[in-house]
Order: sequence, then structure tokens, then C-alpha cells
Amino acid sequence: MESSSDDDFVILACTNPNPIEAEAKSESKHRKDFLISTTDILSWDLHTILCSQTLQIHANRNRLIEQSSYFRGLLRGSFSESRLDCISIQWSLDTFVDVLKCIYGCPFHITPNNFIPLFEGALYFGVEMLLLKCKTWFSEVSSSEGSASLQLQLDDLIHIWKFGLECANDFLPELCVSFLARNFMWAMSSKLFGDVPYNLLLSCIEHPYLTVDSEMHLSDALLVWVDANAKQLENFIITSKDCHGIFRQIRVSLLPLWFAAGKRRSCHISELSKESVDSIFKLISVPPINSMNGLGDGDLHNLRVRLTEYSKKVNLSGCPQITLAILLLSLLPSSYSIDPTLRKSVKHFTMNFGHLEREECPISQGLPMLSFESVQEVDISKCPRLHLEAAITCFSKSFPSIRTLKAAYLLNFKTTTLHQLVQKCPLLCEVDLTIDISPLLPAQVSVVSSSAAIAPLLSNKSVSVREHPGDVSSLKKSGLLLSNITKLTLEGRTDLCDLDLQCISKFCASLHDLNLKGCISVTDVGISNLICNCMKLHSIAACDTSFGKNSVLALCSGISSYYGDSSADDLGWNHNSLISNLQKLHIGGCKSVDETSLLELLSQTKMLKSLCLRDTQLVDQALHCFSGSSLEMLDISNTMVSAAALAHIVHGNPGLKCLNVRGCRNIFRQESNTSGGENYYLYKDLYLELGNCKLEEITLGWGFSYLSLEALQPAIMSLRSITVGLGGSLGEDALKRLPAACPMLESVILHFQVISDTVIMNILAYLRNLRVLALCYCLGDISMLSFSLSMQNLRKLRLERVTPWMTNNDLVILTQNCANLVELSLLGCKLLNSDSQKIISHGCPGLISIHLEECGEVTANGVSSLLDCAAIEDLLLRHNGPGIQKTFIFDAASKLPMLRKISLDVCDASEGDFDIPDVQNIIKK
Repeated sequence: MESSSDDDFVILACTNPNPIEAEAKSESKHRKDFLISTTDILSWDLHTILCSQTLQIHANRNRLIEQSSYFRGLLRGSFSESRLDCISIQWSLDTFVDVLKCIYGCPFHITPNNFIPLFEGALYFGVEMLLLKCKTWFSEVSSSEGSASLQLQLDDLIHIWKFGLECANDFLPELCVSFLARNFMWAMSSKLFGDVPYNLLLSCIEHPYLTVDSEMHLSDALLVWVDANAKQLENFIITSKDCHGIFRQIRVSLLPLWFAAGKRRSCHISELSKESVDSIFKLISVPPINSMNGLGDGDLHNLRVRLTEYSKKVNLSGCPQITLAILLLSLLPSSYSIDPTLRKSVKHFTMNFGHLEREECPISQGLPMLSFESVQEVDISKCPRLHLEAAITCFSKSFPSIRTLKAAYLLNFKTTTLHQLVQKCPLLCEVDLTIDISPLLPAQVSVVSSSAAIAPLLSNKSVSVREHPGDVSSLKKSGLLLSNITKLTLEGRTDLCDLDLQCISKFCASLHDLNLKGCISVTDVGISNLICNCMKLHSIAACDTSFGKNSVLALCSGISSYYGDSSADDLGWNHNSLISNLQKLHIGGCKSVDETSLLELLSQTKMLKSLCLRDTQLVDQALHCFSGSSLEMLDISNTMVSAAALAHIVHGNPGLKCLNVRGCRNIFRQESNTSGGENYYLYKDLYLELGNCKLEEITLGWGFSYLSLEALQPAIMSLRSITVGLGGSLGEDALKRLPAACPMLESVILHFQVISDTVIMNILAYLRNLRVLALCYCLGDISMLSFSLSMQNLRKLRLERVTPWMTNNDLVILTQNCANLVELSLLGCKLLNSDSQKIISHGCPGLISIHLEECGEVTANGVSSLLDCAAIEDLLLRHNGPGIQKTFIFDAASKLPMLRKISLDVCDASEGDFDIPDVQNIIKK
């Protein structure tokens, strides 16, 4: 139909070209074609009109010509359509309606789902306004922080990147690469990470905004990606050169030692692994004070820790090569890693800081420190060569928003260092200073020897503030020293004394969460005083300490802990005291807490979520007094409670997730004349109550049987960890069914159970998430067939008194199938010999813990190959042959930079004794 010269309208007949979608809509109850007008565009019933097959849209011709180059050419040009009143359009109805909304200035929504169709529509119809809106939306979403950026999913990003390449639009691919680089940690956790195209991945890891917590995370992500694309590698779609290209982006000198050593057998990065270990040891060979000399004169870019304005976490844990020099190079402008002249200022400082007083670290003088305000968490655990006081000054300058510092396993972190930390990093909320817990616990020994060989070790580690008697008094006078620390972990700090606690309580008065586990040098009075000064506490972990009556009274009353012999009734318990709001209480192994104290504690704790009372004088009466209903974790192992008392607790706490009742003889006590089936019915109430829970971890012992497992079936479907100890008897049938009953298990620890090849093979074949396997003192006949399956996910393996037949050939097979182990413990493998050392170090190079006891003649000719496991932190060698050299402790400490624990028996010494080196000399070296 020809149009009249004065007709300002045209009819747009839009039909959906997608036959599948059109067919689906034709089956809808809305079958007729709709005639609508753009004059009513704001009132269109989209739900109705989009169900039709064709839309007849009465549109203003001039508006179309003004806003769309497509319609401008069609309606103004020499095309035949310019003389028609009706134009046919084949396009998605949903998209075309949004295009019209933009043309006529109406609001519409852009989402990741409709972005590409809208962008295509904007390009095809030449709607500049829509194109601008699409670009603006994607630019805002791809550059936003927090929840706004989560509008984009990884598959959306991949599709948009591919679309940008197809339409030759550089704008979209560039934004996609930038977004992926900034959000790499988020992307690598996605199940779709393997779908990221190679070119997108390569562009991302080469991008200056690439943001990762550590080089280890980047390496792991690339390995996951390569494994996911293994088929393409086999078909040569992606070449080995391509893989080499992406792995070359890893800064191998900054990998954790254990990670680098553990990848020695990787089919993808074995060469990089060797290069990384060599580089790390080269850096370690230079004393920290001269570390700049060991970095070389070339471009030091690959020694700079990845930091961007988007970094939130900095994880340097497990990197013994990290020194103040490397830290400074990372926090200074990149020119300092290139220009030798600028590097001299860094070199000058690192060579002179050792001569300064601890409090004097003038880093800011002449050094333009960069600021990364998004960083909130820093982990320097197991970085023994990092000068702490200087590092803290660096953090205060470059990470002004730091909230969490993890500095575990650093013996030189003193209480005065903590004081300096909270002064210089005022926003700090969480500090972790964990070290290994001493085997000398108050519950296990009453007298500790102080021989000449041992005493220096203790004094050299001291973190006491007794050398600074003015500290506490000065703290009292200065309000500026109060910190915002709410969570403080001091686990294992045997050198911590009461005066240190007093000092901490003064400048950490806002503490909510305190961990003193294994702090054997603090007294009950010292703990109680700290409790009285920190009245905001809602979490206390004081297992294996002197926590006792005074601490209990401080919790329950909140007044001074010097009570003498006064009873709770004499003092008057305050039911609005600290304990009424306590959410976590761990006092396992605290023998000073008597029955009366436990009764008072549990009668007043109503908000508890986590409770550990293992190895205490806990009785039924105390449990019956507990009226809380929020428990998620309960550990009452090695106590005398009964099944009825436990059932009472479980009944009132259906949200229980973790339960440990190992060693509780009274819970599943079976009379001599009671059969297994009758025993189950005796404790049916307990099983029924537990059946209402959704357990994630369970540790059981006496009386636990096949019927127990059956009764607990509803509660253990989501179980991630199971430990069965002495007195438990699951039986072979129950163990065979374990993978089906608990398919999500990550940890299986069995003591004194009857096992077989079928049981072990079932566990290893079907529990694909298994990370920990321990078989200790188990009965039954098993062979190497049990370990013939590949167990690449397994990280910890303990075989104690279960494989006496193991030979070196068997050990080769075991290490081949468990190549990613980080902890290995073998006990009673009597056929092993000195060649076993090389098999272990070659097969499992990433081990950080090796325990070999009563394993034939493993050390009969000395210890050498085991030290090739460069990242060992914990080494136990006992009763494996009297060939260990006299200087072995010094040799091991010199060759193994991460070594913290070593256990030997003098009967294995080749000369009847071992030299005990000076710890301070080892640390300096």
C-alpha cells in the first residue's frame, strides 16, 4: 500500500524468526496477532503481547527516522519500502519491543540475559541511544565493586567476550578481560572456570589489574583450567606451547615452598617446579640483612608480590624466601625493581635496619610507599625471615585498612610486637599468632626438667614483656594505645606469662574472641584477671591450660578473681555476667575445673554454640543443668557422661553439627550379658535424638556398632568427617556401606576396626572428596590391592600397624597413587630399608610432615634422601635403625628452612647421642 504524503505513521509488522520460540508461543492461549500503537507504549501489556506470533505496531515515522539509522535509510531513501505503510521485520519480539522503548524514550531494563540481544539490536537498527545505554550499563557493571559486580556470571562474561570478538568491537573484550582480571579469585572458584577461552585467560593473566591472593592461587587456577581442557590438549586444539605460555606468567620465586616442591611430579609444571624450588633456595641462601644483594641487578619485576588497587587479601604464608627487601620492592613504585640507582635506597635500608632499635624503623624516610586501601587481610604465617617490626611499619603505610593479620608459627613475634602492631594499624580487628602446641601439657605432666640442653631453647623464644617493666604502667596512662582487636589467637604460646596477659588485657579491652589453647605458662589467676578486664568476650578457648576455679568465678561473676576459698554462693552469681552471653567455651584438658565449677558454668551458659569439655571431670548432673538450645559443636570425649545425659543435650540442640564422644565408656556401656541388638534398644532414645540432627563431623568409640550406624542414617548423609576409636566396632559390612551412607566424607579415621581390601577399595573408589585417611591398629587382612587406586585428592595418610608386609615395591605404588600427599605417617612397616627414603622423597616431594616409626632399617645408613622433601615442617624418625648421624639436627635445620618440629630417639643415633645446636644460630642462618 502506498503512503499519502501527509501520513506520519507506519505499521511495523514484527515476526519472531526463531521457529522454536514461535512454535511455543503458538501453543499459548494468546494466538492472535496484536495491533498496538507507540502512542500507548507506556501502557503496553507486555506479558500478553509478547505471547503473540506477530506484532502490528503503529509507529511514528519521523521518530523512527530520527533515532534509527536503519529506519532512516529505509524510510527516507530510494528503497521501495519508503513508499509503503507497512514494513515487515524479522526479529525477536522481546528485543524489538525494548528497541522501540529506547527509540521512544521509555524506561527498560538491561540484564546479563538480554544484553547481547539488545546490543545486536542496537547495532542492526542503528540506535545510537540504545548502543550508548548498553555500553554504559556494561561499563558500570564490569567496573563495579561488591554485590553490583555479581550481576555478571562467568558464563555471561564468556558469551559477551565472544560476542565482542564476533562483532569486531574492542570495547567489550577489553572490559571483559579487565573484569576477569580484577575478579580472578571469584572466577577460579566457579565450576565454569574451565570454559574460559584460552585467549581470554591469557589476556587476563597478562593484564596489569590481575588480582590474586597469592601466586599459589594463580598456579592452582591454571592447573585446574588445563585439566578441564585436557581433551582439547589431546586433540591439539590447544598446544603445549600455549600451556607453556600461560604458566610462564607465574612468578615462580614467590610460590610457597611446599607448593612448589609438591608440583615436581606435575605433568604440566614439573620444570617450573624445579625452577621455583631452586630460586627459593637461592633467595634463602642470602642472610636477610643482605637480601638485596642476592636479588641480582636485572629487572626484579617477578619478585614483586602482585598488588593492585583491587587487592583485598595478601597471602604470603609458607614463603621462607620473603624478606623485608622483597616486601619493600612490592610496596614501592615499579621503577624500583628496574632502576639500579633507585634500588640502592632500598639496599641501604635493608642493610642497616638490623643495627636499629626494634622500635626504630624509618621506612617512610625517602621511600615513596604505595597505598593499597582495599587490602583488609594479610597472611605472613611461616615467613621466618621477615623482619616483623619493619614489616608492621610497611603494613601501616601501605595497607591502611588492614583488618586481619595472620602471623602463625613465627617464634619471634613478641608481646611488644603486638603492642606496636595495634598502635600502627588502628583498624586491626583480628590477629592470629598460633604456634605449635607443646607436648608438655599441664594435664599430662607435673614436673618439667630444666636441663642445660633444654633451657636455652625456652629462653630464646621468650616473648615476655618482663624486660620492659614500664610497658604496663604506660599502657594504663595512654588512651591512644587501646586497640580495636576483637579476635586474638595465641594458641601454643608456651612463653606467654601472666604479665603478658595483663598487658594484652589493657590495650585489647574490646576482645570478643580469645584463644589461649596450650598456653601452659599462664596461671588460673592470670586468665581470670584477663577475663575481668575483657567483659565483651563471647568466645574463649583455653584447652590444656591452668584455667580453673578463679577463671570460672570471673566468667560467672565478672568481679576480681582473688576469691580465696569463697564459694559461689558466698560471692553471689551474677546471671547477667559475661558467661550468659558466651557462645564458645573450650576448656578441654583443664584438670583444675572441678565438678562444682562445671555445674556452675553449664547452668548459666544459654547462648553457647561450641562447647569442649574433653578430659574434664564432667558428670551427668552438669549436662542436665545445661539449658542452651544453640549448640553446633560438642566435645565431651574421655568423660564419664551417660547416654541419657547426652540425649538430653541433643534433644535441646537439634542444630548440632559436630559431636565427639570418643572414650566415653559410660555412653554406650554394654553389659556382659547384653547382645549388640539389645544394646541398641537400650540407647534407642539417644539414636532417635541424634537422627534429628544434620551432622557434619562425628567422633565415636565405645559401643558404636553397625546398628548404631543404621540408626544414625538420617543424620549422617551430609557427614564430612568420621572417626571411630577404641571400643567402637562397625564391622566389615558397615564399613563397606560407609561410602553410600556418607557420600560427602572428606576424612575417615579408623582405630581398632576390622578392615579388608574390599572395605578400603570401596572407601577410596567412591569417596572422591576424601582428603584424610587414617588406619590405625586395625585388624583384618589387607594387601597392596587396597592402595592400587589413584588417590590424587588424598592429602594426609596414616598407616599404623596395618601394613607390616609393605616392601619398597609396595611403597613405590603407594607414592605413585598418592603423589599429592602433604602428610605421611607409617608405623610398623618392618620390611622397609634405606632405599625407602628416596622412594618417599621422589614420590611425594611436597610432604610437610613425615612420621616413620619402627619401619625396618630406613635410617640404618643415616638420613639423606628424606631431606629432598624440601618443605618438611614436622619430622619424626624413631626406631628405624641406629644410623642417624650425630649432627643430624643441625643438618636438617640447615637444609629444611620450614622445619619446626623434630622427634628422634637416641637409640637411633649412630654415635649414641645427638648434638643440640643453638636455636638462635639456626634462625640467623
